[in-house]
Parts: sequence; structure tokens; C-alpha cells
Amino acid sequence: STLLKLVAGTLEPTSGSVLVNGRIAAILELGTGFHPQYTGRENVIMGGVCLGMSEREVRRKFDAIVDFAELREFIDQPFRTYSTGMQTRLSFATAVALEPRVLIVDEALSVGDARFQLKCHDRFQEFRREGRTILLVSHSSEQIATICDRAIVLERGELVEDGPANEVTRRYHRLLF
Repeated sequence: STLLKLVAGTLEPTSGSVLVNGRIAAILELGTGFHPQYTGRENVIMGGVCLGMSEREVRRKFDAIVDFAELREFIDQPFRTYSTGMQTRLSFATAVALEPRVLIVDEALSVGDARFQLKCHDRFQEFRREGRTILLVSHSSEQIATICDRAIVLERGELVEDGPANEVTRRYHRLLF
């Protein structure tokens, strides 16, 4: 998580540097930047601005965000009343609306129903076709092998494995067991 925060720019490195080319959107923790007392509508606007969109851009993309999240009937209710899956859907939909060059996702897709996870995977495939970068952190080898071309395994901050996702996930299982 610390490494992801360094790449996202929410933490500064104590030494060295991180170079990222392009706009970044990060889903590091569920509902980060979303306020529980505000409605989904207010949170989309505030969250989109926090991610780097102008308020005008967020408002222009608002309907697409809500439609992707499939939360139109709940959008004016307080975020605290949303289930974990609903919170994830709105957070993810807002982040991908930024149309980032680099999308960072930290385990956020382990919640939510299978249909929404498929929608997210479809969006990942669209990003890949467009040449965008997805930095996905997951303990799900299946997710890594399905979404990623390349994978790494870190242990205590040290690089243990690096290579094609299918090979690295197999080696990861051997390391575990």
C-alpha cells in the first residue's frame, strides 16, 4: 500500500523518486475521499474534483458515472447508507471516468457482485486496448492472470518475482505452498 501511495503521489518518498507519465487515478482504499454524510451525488462531484477533474468535467460525465455504477435510484441518499459493494461501484465509476493514463487499484474489486466485477474487467480490457496502464494489487492470482500482462511479487518490500503474469502467479503459488 505504501508503494501505491508513492506512485499515486499521496506520499512523498524519503529517498529516491517516482516518475509517472500521465494522469493517475487511484482506488487505494474503499471510498477514499468520499464523505459518509454526503449523498452519492455530492461525493461523485467532490471525489471527481479530488481526482483531478474540473467540476464542469465531473458534471458532464455525471450520468455516465452513475449509469456505470448502476446507482441512479440511490444517488441522492447519504453515502453511509450504501453497502460496501455500492460504495465500491461508485468509487470505481468515478475513478475510471477520469480517463487516467495510469489506473491504480488496490484490492478494491474483491467486493461487489460478479456482474459488476465483469463490468470492471471489461473496462480494464478497454484500457489495455487503449495502451493505458493498470497497476493492480491483489492476492487473487486469477485476477492478476486475467487482467495483467506482467506481474511482480514483493515480500517485505523486496522484489521476489517479475515476469509474465501467468508464470509469476504459478511461482507465487509455489512460494506460498
